[in-house]
Amino acid sequence: MTDDERTNDAWYSFPGAENDVVLSTRVRLARNLANFPFPQKLSGGDGERVRALLFDAFNRVEDSERYHSIFVNQLDSLGATILQERGVLPERAASERNSGIILRNDGRLACTVNIGDHVHISSFASGLDCDGAFSVCHALDLQLQQSVQFAASYDHGYLTTSLLDAGSGMKLSVRMHLPCLSLQGRLRSVMDDMASKGIAVTACFGAGGLNGVSSIGSRGAALGAFYQLTSTNSFTGSEIDQIAVVASSAKQLLEQERAAREECATAMVSDIKNYLYRSIALARYSLFVPLREAIDLISGIKLGNDLKLVNGIDAAGIHALLYRVQNGHLEFVAKNGTFQFEKDIATNTQKKNDRLRALILQEAFEHCILAL
Repeated sequence: MTDDERTNDAWYSFPGAENDVVLSTRVRLARNLANFPFPQKLSGGDGERVRALLFDAFNRVEDSERYHSIFVNQLDSLGATILQERGVLPERAASERNSGIILRNDGRLACTVNIGDHVHISSFASGLDCDGAFSVCHALDLQLQQSVQFAASYDHGYLTTSLLDAGSGMKLSVRMHLPCLSLQGRLRSVMDDMASKGIAVTACFGAGGLNGVSSIGSRGAALGAFYQLTSTNSFTGSEIDQIAVVASSAKQLLEQERAAREECATAMVSDIKNYLYRSIALARYSLFVPLREAIDLISGIKLGNDLKLVNGIDAAGIHALLYRVQNGHLEFVAKNGTFQFEKDIATNTQKKNDRLRALILQEAFEHCILAL
């Protein structure tokens, strides 16, 4: 299937580089229009004018028919939830006046208007692809500048609402799966090392805990050992320099995780088998799967798949599950599908989500075969 044939597929359905450890890459550019106050200081009709100018600028870019503009205050709660789960819309956005979203139909490019800054241009890519994600953002940035003027100065670069974003206006994020570094209790030293390079390491899906599927979660800070590396400022060096720091740090960390996996595959094989067995069992035979449990068991099956202990599903399919099991996606499926829920849960939204989540996991892992 060609890229053109898959143009409407979600970006996370594609395989990516270093997918055994790196889930995805995101690049975000913060920009503000010249001759307008920052969004927090807009008054009168200026907010609407900024939004109108930016929406019109998107009508002039290449392949403009692939972009869709939305007023945030016209989104229903379900639509807002789905966009939040996909990393497009911050939770605070619903309260922002005159805010908007522009989405490309494959979801790889998404822009917010009057949320934090006048515009945030974000590009998503599967796997480790800082250069590719930046090039997509940069190309759109240049096209927009044919229609609007962004605020910048020779000394300080692009001017933004946060001093940490001034300069390039760029923030890079890389999502990674680090179960064996977690299992070895090495995440604290990893975080300290990354902090010394100006990179924050945070949990993607909330904190782990003692009640995880595997007990591995109790040894690390993140649920399912899914972590995000994020650059902490945009003013140190050029865009090329900033990309190099994040990309090299991610590569260093993925090599550490791969080495840890080799060590754990020998020294802690029973722990890993237990994680995998329990994850497969829960995925196949549960009637209800809460979200936190789903993230943890997806982590276990991903680790087993990456260590070639289980076959029958590819990395991209596993990564897509992390979006498919989210509550917003499930409510959308339930609302638009024809599935008939059991009578005793038909009026309970949470139970229906947990039931549908279990069915999605059963279908995804139906053909998994343990290779032990």
